Amino acid sequence: MRGAHAENLEGWCLMDASTLKEIPIIDVDSHVVEPPDLWSSRMASKWRDQTPRVRWDDEANEEAWFLGEQRLSPAGSAGQAGWPEYAPLHPPRYEDTAVETRDPESRTDWMDRYGIATQVLYPNVAMFSSGAMQKCDPGARLAQVQAYNDYQTDYAASAPGRYVAITSLPFWDLDETLAEIDRCADLDHRGINFTQDPASFGLPALGDPHWDPMWASAQEKGVPVNFHIASGDISLLSNTGHESAGLHANYASIGVSFFMGNARTIAQVICSGICHRFPDLKFVSVESGIGWIPFALDSLDWQWQNCGVHLEHPEYELLPSEYFKRQMYGCFWFEREGLSYAIERIGADNVLYETDFPHPTSMSPGTHTAAVDPDHFVREAFADQPEDVARKVLHDNAAALYGID
Repeated sequence: MRGAHAENLEGWCLMDASTLKEIPIIDVDSHVVEPPDLWSSRMASKWRDQTPRVRWDDEANEEAWFLGEQRLSPAGSAGQAGWPEYAPLHPPRYEDTAVETRDPESRTDWMDRYGIATQVLYPNVAMFSSGAMQKCDPGARLAQVQAYNDYQTDYAASAPGRYVAITSLPFWDLDETLAEIDRCADLDHRGINFTQDPASFGLPALGDPHWDPMWASAQEKGVPVNFHIASGDISLLSNTGHESAGLHANYASIGVSFFMGNARTIAQVICSGICHRFPDLKFVSVESGIGWIPFALDSLDWQWQNCGVHLEHPEYELLPSEYFKRQMYGCFWFEREGLSYAIERIGADNVLYETDFPHPTSMSPGTHTAAVDPDHFVREAFADQPEDVARKVLHDNAAALYGID
């Protein structure tokens, strides 16, 4: 946005490196690499056979998480940051991951090195394997979720002010979900992490009024609802691609498929009237990028009018793009041109920054990654943006959303 257009903007002031360093960056999507004893140390012995555990998998020649005899995921796959091989190759053992990916105090050293003041935390096993966990006894399922939420509470408390805990939910039971939201609000959790596709688990669809008590609880507490990619049934997307394409090409395809899945989530939330019924509730599309959002909103506005939604629901006072701007946020990490375009189209008030640390696609430089370090990236990404835009995207929006001082 240089040149004549920039010169015509009143109050235009491009960022400089020294000013950028003064912004306490909030990373709204990072992940906890769960330790092998997370559940075994916190769940009652009566659930021993239904407690997630790590053991060596001879067939795969690596440590993996198991629930009974069902394999969930590799123990080291989420801790890719700094690993000297291209994804999806990963550390074979939990202990082979970099210490910053698993130890909360060491992690703050990584954050300081790259200019990150605060990180919002999301799970790995506890989110991406929730389908397998649903097959357990009801009491065990609830114990699994509560054990994870308690672990995240302790993780955040280990470095006050540096981490924000987000509540995972026993979403298969609405009463238990409401109780867990209440319990974790008392533990200073700052948001809820809800599946983007409950129907894939045999539950009421995302737009079903069945979920209205949950939306009401989150709105009352002033906490955002976060839809992380791949939080539905990921089996279909995970199996896309043919083996002839190659391991790395298929893995690249899967990642993009996950990102685009959140367009469906946004469309369902808006078109089902959730934003209309809960006007003060905020929603975050997590780890899905933002460059596609202007097209998605253009499409929704067009379809809204083209299909007569305004006649079917005269009570809806806004267009989809207006509901988005009032209540929704998108997160970016590696985009450059997409960032400028999205900010120009939807505005800086609806954009958040993330690193996805320490996932394979994260802003974690290494010998086998295209990533540059986060502070270097944001200096380049915001070089052509005014200072107030950078402050909103890197700090102010997230601080208001998650109640960060």
